Amino acid sequence: MTKKEKAQYIQTELEKLYPETPVPLTHTDAYTLLIAVLLSAQCTDERVNSITPLLFSKADTPQKMVLLTVAEIKEIIRPCGLSPAKSKAIHRLSELLLEHHEGQVPASFESLEFLPGVGHKTASVVMAQAFGVPAFPVDTHIHRLLTRWGISNGKSVVQTERDAKKYFPKELWNKLHLQIIFYGRAYSPARSPKKSIDYITETIGTAAAKKALK
Repeated sequence: MTKKEKAQYIQTELEKLYPETPVPLTHTDAYTLLIAVLLSAQCTDERVNSITPLLFSKADTPQKMVLLTVAEIKEIIRPCGLSPAKSKAIHRLSELLLEHHEGQVPASFESLEFLPGVGHKTASVVMAQAFGVPAFPVDTHIHRLLTRWGISNGKSVVQTERDAKKYFPKELWNKLHLQIIFYGRAYSPARSPKKSIDYITETIGTAAAKKALK
């Protein structure tokens, strides 16, 4: 199979498994999503979702967040890890949103990536899930699976994103990146590299899938 044919097979099968793709991080608007995504770096979504209710009860807007001290933010988000850097980033980006964007999260990659603590992946998630702009955020699950499935070569997340955008239809990017994440979490953990192929071929695939996705 060509990479294009593999991509078609993958998106068809994932649609069967995950016809609905709710955003994993609990949020109410673009700002709370931005903060939740920032907190999710090297932290599980479940843990983030257990912490953000307290944080957002105190500050769910930039105006309220800047009234907290960095130390107060740090204490709340400590269970997420990297709390010293994340708390400083949250406080400073909130200040910048007030200074430059009238307290609103900007709907552009350039402006988002200018904010402290916001890299390309975080910006991509916000653009896709808050503003509906086609993007293909690449996390560890997507990077690992698209390499195993032969869509990308695994050399870098930049290359993986480039290949994902090349072989999957643009109108599916926002949904498909979540479908791949859900699949990776459920069926293809990093410590079980054969499980992704085994599950596809034995559970949702056909005989051709084994050949296609090796």
